[in-house]
Amino acid sequence: MSRQTNLNIMVSAIVIAAVVIDQVIKLYIRTHFALGESYEVTPWFYLCFVENDGMAFGIEWFSKLLLTLFRIAAVGVLGWYTHRLIYNPSVEGGLSVKRSYLVMVSLVIAGALGNIIDCVFYGKLFGYAGWFYGKVVDMFYFPLITNSAGECIFFRPVFNFADSCITVAVICIIIWFRKDLDESLKKN
Repeated sequence: MSRQTNLNIMVSAIVIAAVVIDQVIKLYIRTHFALGESYEVTPWFYLCFVENDGMAFGIEWFSKLLLTLFRIAAVGVLGWYTHRLIYNPSVEGGLSVKRSYLVMVSLVIAGALGNIIDCVFYGKLFGYAGWFYGKVVDMFYFPLITNSAGECIFFRPVFNFADSCITVAVICIIIWFRKDLDESLKKN
Protein backbone atom coordinates (compact mmCIF):
# COMPACT_ATOMS: atom_id res chain seq x y z
CA MET A 1 0.00 0.00 0.00
CA SER A 2 1.10 3.55 -0.66
CA ARG A 3 1.82 5.98 2.14
CA GLN A 4 -1.24 8.02 1.12
CA THR A 5 -3.46 4.95 1.42
CA ASN A 6 -2.03 4.21 4.88
CA LEU A 7 -2.71 7.80 5.95
CA ASN A 8 -6.27 7.62 4.60
CA ILE A 9 -6.84 4.42 6.59
CA MET A 10 -5.36 6.03 9.71
CA VAL A 11 -7.53 9.16 9.40
CA SER A 12 -10.66 7.09 8.72
CA ALA A 13 -9.96 4.76 11.64
CA ILE A 14 -9.43 7.65 14.06
CA VAL A 15 -12.60 9.43 12.94
CA ILE A 16 -14.72 6.26 13.07
CA ALA A 17 -13.34 5.15 16.46
CA ALA A 18 -13.82 8.56 18.06
CA VAL A 19 -17.35 8.96 16.68
CA VAL A 20 -18.34 5.46 17.84
CA ILE A 21 -16.92 6.09 21.35
CA ASP A 22 -18.72 9.44 21.50
CA GLN A 23 -22.06 8.03 20.36
CA VAL A 24 -21.90 4.97 22.63
CA ILE A 25 -21.31 7.22 25.66
CA LYS A 26 -24.06 9.65 24.61
CA LEU A 27 -26.62 6.94 23.92
CA TYR A 28 -25.84 5.26 27.24
CA ILE A 29 -26.28 8.52 29.15
CA ARG A 30 -29.39 9.45 27.13
CA THR A 31 -31.07 6.09 27.78
CA HIS A 32 -29.92 5.38 31.36
CA PHE A 33 -30.01 8.81 33.04
CA ALA A 34 -32.93 11.18 33.55
CA LEU A 35 -32.34 14.72 32.28
CA GLY A 36 -30.41 16.50 35.04
CA GLU A 37 -29.50 13.27 36.84
CA SER A 38 -25.96 13.12 38.17
CA TYR A 39 -23.66 10.37 39.42
CA GLU A 40 -20.58 11.14 41.50
CA VAL A 41 -17.58 9.15 40.27
CA THR A 42 -15.17 11.07 42.51
CA PRO A 43 -15.61 14.36 44.40
CA TRP A 44 -14.11 16.16 41.40
CA PHE A 45 -15.72 14.14 38.56
CA TYR A 46 -19.40 13.56 37.88
CA LEU A 47 -21.39 11.94 35.11
CA CYS A 48 -24.54 13.92 34.54
CA PHE A 49 -27.08 14.17 31.76
CA VAL A 50 -27.57 17.61 30.31
CA GLU A 51 -28.51 18.70 26.81
CA ASN A 52 -27.52 21.90 25.09
CA ASP A 53 -28.48 23.72 21.93
CA GLY A 54 -25.12 25.35 21.57
CA MET A 55 -21.52 24.77 20.84
CA ALA A 56 -18.86 23.12 22.99
CA PHE A 57 -19.39 23.60 26.71
CA GLY A 58 -22.94 24.91 26.16
CA ILE A 59 -21.94 28.18 24.47
CA GLU A 60 -24.79 29.57 22.32
CA TRP A 61 -23.94 32.10 19.61
CA PHE A 62 -26.12 31.21 16.62
CA SER A 63 -29.49 29.72 15.83
CA LYS A 64 -29.66 25.93 16.11
CA LEU A 65 -30.11 25.34 12.38
CA LEU A 66 -27.31 27.75 11.45
CA LEU A 67 -24.96 26.08 13.94
CA THR A 68 -25.77 22.60 12.59
CA LEU A 69 -25.24 23.74 8.99
CA PHE A 70 -21.99 25.45 10.00
CA ARG A 71 -20.74 22.21 11.59
CA ILE A 72 -21.60 20.24 8.45
CA ALA A 73 -19.80 22.80 6.26
CA ALA A 74 -16.80 22.79 8.62
CA VAL A 75 -16.52 19.00 8.41
CA GLY A 76 -16.67 19.26 4.61
CA VAL A 77 -13.89 21.85 4.58
CA LEU A 78 -11.80 19.82 7.03
CA GLY A 79 -12.32 16.69 4.92
CA TRP A 80 -11.12 18.56 1.83
CA TYR A 81 -8.19 20.01 3.81
CA THR A 82 -7.21 16.55 5.06
CA HIS A 83 -7.35 15.18 1.51
CA ARG A 84 -5.12 18.02 0.34
CA LEU A 85 -2.67 17.32 3.17
CA ILE A 86 -2.37 13.69 2.13
CA TYR A 87 -2.39 14.23 -1.65
CA ASN A 88 -0.49 17.51 -1.96
CA PRO A 89 0.67 17.70 -5.60
CA SER A 90 3.02 20.63 -4.91
CA VAL A 91 5.32 18.47 -2.80
CA GLU A 92 7.65 16.02 -4.49
CA GLY A 93 6.53 12.54 -3.56
CA GLY A 94 3.10 13.98 -2.69
CA LEU A 95 3.52 14.10 1.08
CA SER A 96 4.90 16.58 3.55
CA VAL A 97 2.50 16.31 6.47
CA LYS A 98 3.32 14.74 9.82
CA ARG A 99 1.18 11.82 10.95
CA SER A 100 0.71 13.41 14.37
CA TYR A 101 -0.70 16.57 12.77
CA LEU A 102 -3.15 14.44 10.77
CA VAL A 103 -4.20 12.74 14.01
CA MET A 104 -5.11 16.14 15.47
CA VAL A 105 -7.06 17.20 12.39
CA SER A 106 -8.84 13.81 12.45
CA LEU A 107 -9.90 14.39 16.06
CA VAL A 108 -11.38 17.79 15.17
CA ILE A 109 -13.36 16.16 12.34
CA ALA A 110 -14.52 13.35 14.64
CA GLY A 111 -15.61 15.75 17.37
CA ALA A 112 -17.59 17.86 14.93
CA LEU A 113 -19.21 14.74 13.42
CA GLY A 114 -20.16 13.43 16.86
CA ASN A 115 -22.02 16.64 17.68
CA ILE A 116 -23.55 16.81 14.18
CA ILE A 117 -25.11 13.38 14.73
CA ASP A 118 -26.79 14.67 17.90
CA CYS A 119 -28.07 17.81 16.17
CA VAL A 120 -29.34 16.11 13.02
CA PHE A 121 -30.81 12.89 14.43
CA TYR A 122 -31.45 13.00 18.19
CA GLY A 123 -34.44 15.35 18.07
CA LYS A 124 -36.24 13.04 15.66
CA LEU A 125 -34.95 9.80 17.19
CA PHE A 126 -36.03 10.74 20.73
CA GLY A 127 -39.18 12.60 19.62
CA TYR A 128 -38.59 16.09 20.98
CA ALA A 129 -37.65 18.06 17.83
CA GLY A 130 -37.35 17.82 14.06
CA TRP A 131 -34.37 17.01 11.88
CA PHE A 132 -31.39 19.33 12.47
CA TYR A 133 -32.85 20.62 15.77
CA GLY A 134 -31.66 17.95 18.19
CA LYS A 135 -29.77 18.83 21.32
CA VAL A 136 -26.21 17.78 22.04
CA VAL A 137 -25.86 15.33 24.95
CA ASP A 138 -23.23 16.36 27.50
CA MET A 139 -22.16 14.30 30.50
CA PHE A 140 -18.68 15.06 31.88
CA TYR A 141 -18.57 17.50 34.78
CA PHE A 142 -15.40 18.39 36.69
CA PRO A 143 -16.10 20.77 39.61
CA LEU A 144 -12.40 21.04 40.39
CA ILE A 145 -12.66 23.88 42.92
CA THR A 146 -15.70 24.32 45.14
CA ASN A 147 -16.48 26.71 47.98
CA SER A 148 -17.49 25.74 51.52
CA ALA A 149 -21.16 25.50 50.44
CA GLY A 150 -20.22 22.94 47.77
CA GLU A 151 -20.84 25.32 44.86
CA CYS A 152 -18.49 24.99 41.92
CA ILE A 153 -16.09 27.90 41.60
CA PHE A 154 -13.87 26.53 38.84
CA PHE A 155 -14.81 24.58 35.75
CA ARG A 156 -18.58 24.59 35.53
CA PRO A 157 -19.00 23.47 31.92
CA VAL A 158 -20.49 20.05 31.28
CA PHE A 159 -19.11 18.58 28.06
CA ASN A 160 -18.92 15.39 26.03
CA PHE A 161 -16.29 13.21 24.37
CA ALA A 162 -16.68 15.03 21.02
CA ASP A 163 -16.02 18.39 22.70
CA SER A 164 -12.92 16.87 24.30
CA CYS A 165 -11.62 15.64 20.94
CA ILE A 166 -12.00 19.10 19.41
CA THR A 167 -10.56 20.99 22.39
CA VAL A 168 -7.53 18.76 22.92
CA ALA A 169 -6.74 18.65 19.19
CA VAL A 170 -7.02 22.43 18.74
CA ILE A 171 -4.83 23.08 21.80
CA CYS A 172 -2.24 20.60 20.49
CA ILE A 173 -2.31 22.22 17.05
CA ILE A 174 -1.79 25.66 18.57
CA ILE A 175 1.03 24.52 20.86
CA TRP A 176 2.91 21.93 18.77
CA PHE A 177 1.68 22.13 15.19
CA ARG A 178 1.34 25.84 14.45
CA LYS A 179 4.16 25.62 11.89
CA ASP A 180 2.51 22.63 10.18
CA LEU A 181 -0.80 24.49 10.06
CA ASP A 182 0.81 27.64 8.62
CA GLU A 183 2.77 25.68 5.99
CA SER A 184 -0.19 23.57 4.94
CA LEU A 185 -2.46 26.62 4.55
CA LYS A 186 0.17 28.38 2.39
CA LYS A 187 0.50 25.30 0.14
CA ASN A 188 -3.23 24.59 -0.06
